Amino acid sequence: MKEKLDEILGRAIRELDQADQPQRLEELRVAYTGKKGELTSILRGMGSLSPEERPVIGARANEVRAKIEAKLAEAAARMKKKEEERRLAGETIDVTVPGTPCRIGSRHPLTLVRREIEDIFTSMGFSVAEGPEVEFGYYNFDALNTPANHPARDVQDTFYFSDNMLLRTQTSSVQARFMENHKPPLRMICPGAVYRSDDVDATHSPFFHQIEGLIVDRNIGLSDLKGALTQFSQMFFGPETRVRFRPHHFPFTEPSAEMDVSCFACGGAGCRLCKGEGWIEILGAGVVHPNVLRMAGIDPEIYSGYAFGIGQERLALLKYKIDDMRLLFENDTRFLHQFY
Repeated sequence: MKEKLDEILGRAIRELDQADQPQRLEELRVAYTGKKGELTSILRGMGSLSPEERPVIGARANEVRAKIEAKLAEAAARMKKKEEERRLAGETIDVTVPGTPCRIGSRHPLTLVRREIEDIFTSMGFSVAEGPEVEFGYYNFDALNTPANHPARDVQDTFYFSDNMLLRTQTSSVQARFMENHKPPLRMICPGAVYRSDDVDATHSPFFHQIEGLIVDRNIGLSDLKGALTQFSQMFFGPETRVRFRPHHFPFTEPSAEMDVSCFACGGAGCRLCKGEGWIEILGAGVVHPNVLRMAGIDPEIYSGYAFGIGQERLALLKYKIDDMRLLFENDTRFLHQFY
């Protein structure tokens, strides 16, 4: 049996030296040291040996097993090193070859418009505030002088999570929160996304962006509103821009107005952009309603203010001469790379 063990060891070493694949290595391990391997078969047959032979053959069998296992480990290490050398040779990088150029992105037109508007108003002393897009009905409506069953809710009611929680329909909710947590004088703008149940077309979307502004201080009136918005319009569209205000109605301001700017394409003469009118509507505004101040804990007998709301998409369409609002949301890089 000792000669059989020596023969197994010699044969195993020869075959392991010739093995060049991990699969072949595993086959040899199973054949020699596995549960049904040759060494295991010999050890199972030791019961037929005499008591004197058993310890000698057992010791030799263990020695043969140890040498085969060491040879297996040596062969595995050899194969691993060979594979690493092969990969290194195949993955060599020529650092002198020019790399693949990275495509540099550009800012989205809505981002460009938002930053420009923020820069203009912060230069006029306004701070920038933000608030939650999932909003309580109180801040979205009630605190803005639009209680339950008010007809103005009909054009905005949408996207409710519960009876008193919805996706905000206007960033005016941030103004209500801001007035609740800050004492006058106040001067802020609040940009952000809003949601309404509009159909999607070239000029409407159920998702869009607003930037609303608010001032609350002593002796604030329409003349202050007109002065600030005229300055904004001339900084955004150009120094020759003229403005006009038309009476309108908003529940949270009184008096209220919509503001137009003279068409920056034709100077007011009339063209395709302004549909021949010479004027382009850009925002709504007005003097803050006393009820809104009271809801925020501000005494309307002492303080007054004005508020305005600007649609980012509308200004982006006008500024960059884009004829379809849907282009702003389609993520087409051919369109977006036009803007820097």
